[in-house]
Amino acid sequence: MIPRSKGFSLIELLIVVAIILIIAAIAIPSLIRAKIAANQASAADSLRTLDSMATAYSNTYQDGYPGSLAVMAPGSPVTCNAAGLIDPVLATGQKSGYQFTWQIGAVPVTSVPTGCAAAGYSDMFGVTASPIGFPTGTAYYCVDGTGVIRHDSAPIAVTTAGCPVSAQPIGED
Repeated sequence: MIPRSKGFSLIELLIVVAIILIIAAIAIPSLIRAKIAANQASAADSLRTLDSMATAYSNTYQDGYPGSLAVMAPGSPVTCNAAGLIDPVLATGQKSGYQFTWQIGAVPVTSVPTGCAAAGYSDMFGVTASPIGFPTGTAYYCVDGTGVIRHDSAPIAVTTAGCPVSAQPIGED
């Protein structure tokens, strides 16, 4: 009789590898969907923050809506040119797999407050959030001075008049 050596046979190892591959094939798509859902929720939340902070900027500095994301970025000292209302990551225009693009309004404030480098906009602003690629997200978002966050499955073109009404408000499908 041949003595049996200790260890695993090739067949046993192949079975274990096959089981691991089956588990991975089931788990990976779920993880990708979860990542997409988290990125999309983060993008919508970031737009909510930008809407609130644009209103706070307007009320604080009496300069209308800001002319860019950079105006709401952290600064030292905090002024109407660097208001410190949003975090530095969001101020770069990219966060959680989304690109944020600021659109100014059409009507600049007529009298620029003392110390402000540029006039804000009294009528409107718009911000779009677009996924930076797969698997960051599948939805496109927009918010404007109305405070309504809208979404669409195609890129959204925001204008000086705000978000297009063709994009559906979040929660309405």
